[in-house]
Amino acid sequence: MRFYLLLLTMLLVTQIIYSQSIIENDIESALVNAKKGVYYALSNLQGKKAKFEKSLIADDKLIAKVRVNKELNGVKIESTGFSETNELSIVLYKSADSLIKDGYIKKSDLETYSEEE
Repeated sequence: MRFYLLLLTMLLVTQIIYSQSIIENDIESALVNAKKGVYYALSNLQGKKAKFEKSLIADDKLIAKVRVNKELNGVKIESTGFSETNELSIVLYKSADSLIKDGYIKKSDLETYSEEE
């Protein structure tokens, strides 16, 4: 009787660990795609637009949606990464000083934006 109880317990624990590893892999894939969106946004801050949105597509699949809002004191980047049926969002706030220091923008870029294309 104890043997069967021990065997059943081990089987349940194994199933839980397996399920958690699958979820972990799905989250990791969505996170990698969300990071791609963040990197895209940071590398495309040079324009004059105050806001922009972009969908990143690879191999006929949506991998990320990016929204960027420039402000006088910095920028807000929202990136949602997709993997299969999962989505994960990252919201990143960067100050103008850190963007200038890291070389993503020039000092005048955040001061002279417009709402139009």
